Amino acid sequence: MTEQTKPKVTLKSFPPTFWLAILFEFFERGSYYGMMSILAVYMTDTLTFTKGQVGLITGTVVPFLIYGLPLISGAVADKLGYRKTLMFAFSMLGIGYIMMSQMDAYGAVFISMVILGIGAGTFKPVISGTIAKVTDKNTSTLGFGIFYWAINLGAFLFPLIIVPILKSIDPSYVFLASAIGTGGMLIPTLIFMKEPTKIVGAAVQTIRQTLSEIAKKIWMVILDWKFILFIFIYSWFWILYFQMFGTVLWYVNDFVDAGSLNHFINNIFGSNWLQNSFGFSWKFDVEHVTVINAGTIILLQLVVSNIVKRTKALPTMLTGIAMATSGMALLALSSNIWIFGMGIIIFSIGEMTAHPKFISYLGLIAPPDKKATYMGFGFLYGVFGSFIGNILGPFLYTKFIDKPVLQYVGDHLASISSTLTVTKETSVKQALVIADQVGLSRISVQAQAQTAELWLIFSGIGVLCIIGLLLYQKFIGTREAQS
Repeated sequence: MTEQTKPKVTLKSFPPTFWLAILFEFFERGSYYGMMSILAVYMTDTLTFTKGQVGLITGTVVPFLIYGLPLISGAVADKLGYRKTLMFAFSMLGIGYIMMSQMDAYGAVFISMVILGIGAGTFKPVISGTIAKVTDKNTSTLGFGIFYWAINLGAFLFPLIIVPILKSIDPSYVFLASAIGTGGMLIPTLIFMKEPTKIVGAAVQTIRQTLSEIAKKIWMVILDWKFILFIFIYSWFWILYFQMFGTVLWYVNDFVDAGSLNHFINNIFGSNWLQNSFGFSWKFDVEHVTVINAGTIILLQLVVSNIVKRTKALPTMLTGIAMATSGMALLALSSNIWIFGMGIIIFSIGEMTAHPKFISYLGLIAPPDKKATYMGFGFLYGVFGSFIGNILGPFLYTKFIDKPVLQYVGDHLASISSTLTVTKETSVKQALVIADQVGLSRISVQAQAQTAELWLIFSGIGVLCIIGLLLYQKFIGTREAQS
């Protein structure tokens, strides 16, 4: 069929199963990012876990289940059926979120996150697989565009509207809302979900064979050190990204004064109208970091994609990573809310510039006869980046922020023989309250935190990623270039 005779693609070109999948994606991602927008602060401030304990949960559960499990769960779903797999996924998600809302012991929270991670890791490939199966060459571009738009719309709306309202009542209600947003999807799955393709064959035997085949492919890819090295170098950029759900949230909670932004927003909408309509005036808080990121992508992704659609993969990747790195470095200048917001916006533009081209470059470094297999392992950047980033972030934040602040306040308390004390479990916010009680100024306490050093270290990781990719291209390069 020629370009001239291709049918025009409209929203009506997609079957009901497509729109059902979009609905599922919107609520699942909205629930997930709603939770993640406050999780790190909730676990330190409400559950009183140490930042290291938080990093251990997010650095193990997130990468190995949410990013790693889809390789297996996708293959199983193809054999058992998407409807059954979705039922399992939504059940696990609902149970995991409900447990998160009720548990406060570290071991119980860890188990809750594992259950939640199994649900998310099972859900992930089923929805993308459904989109792939109900679209064709004519509709796939728009179909996946709507799919990615739904992801960011959920990540934008839930933290913007639902999370602040529920958090003001009780932070645990955010997890209950996520449980409703995912567990509630069991109803439309039961009533409306149709298999995108007919499942045939003996399921148990086929699954066993499939898993055996997956194990062989995993081993084959692991042995290809050139491919793994590229993924590992690129994952350094994602070490920066995963700070958005950890160190950046703690930084906002401890240091960023959003008073001028709050005043600006409330003047636009009218604080009285907000108070009368919703019962509160707008206030920037940790959950809005996700809102800035997702909102920037929603507004600018089409523009950025159009600009870079004909550019070469590696130079565009490097440009995007450089932009994101500069956005992170901007945080080192000041805790001013406007500078902070601009830093996150620049980071987000860099992210949407770099990542789509990563897929293109991945195809260039994969063996020509195994491209499909290798492309399926592109998720490894998330495994490496999340694991390293969520372990490294809390360690650096504790070293450069918590320790000097607590040391300074503790020394002052000792010098005046105060009955008040601080320990290594004391948060920066609590230390500021204690400092205020003994006449120690907030400015002098915050000045002890080495915030600039923290963000410059992460920016340095971004620079190392750029250097690493340049060296990779120079000394290893693409498969095509070597053939």
